[in-house]
Amino acid sequence: MAFTEQQEVLVKESWEVMKLNIPDLSLRFFTTILEIAPAAKGMFSFLKDSDEVPQNNPKLKAHAVKVFKMTCESAVQLREKGEVLVAENTLKNLGSVHVKKGVIDAHFEVVKEALLRTIQAALGEKWSDEMGGAWGEAYDQLAAAIKAEMKKDEAS
Repeated sequence: MAFTEQQEVLVKESWEVMKLNIPDLSLRFFTTILEIAPAAKGMFSFLKDSDEVPQNNPKLKAHAVKVFKMTCESAVQLREKGEVLVAENTLKNLGSVHVKKGVIDAHFEVVKEALLRTIQAALGEKWSDEMGGAWGEAYDQLAAAIKAEMKKDEAS
């Protein structure tokens, strides 16, 4: 599916709003992942030894920011290049880490759901079905690129 100019605009505009509140959104994002899939906690080294999502965990915040930024940047690239373009070493690393952690397709769906819920909460009245579709498409394209890299990593 082609990423449209309108989808790109929606993602860029919403990202500008969300960038103003990254620490809170990061915590909301990871809290939502764990609400949907409590067992996922063990997959994140910075959450393993904690009974709750740490409120001031810099690794958690950094990871969440990376996920948000990579998804947004992927959306912009989808429009400009027609495909997800992530630095090759970054993509290889993502594939390798996801394979080592035992990530499966269902995990990508949990993260997508948590991402969309977080964005919806962040945007409030600015949220729309079109916005959700735009972010969903951007995330799906990024997830597909990571999954392709995971297959390469498993094969090597």
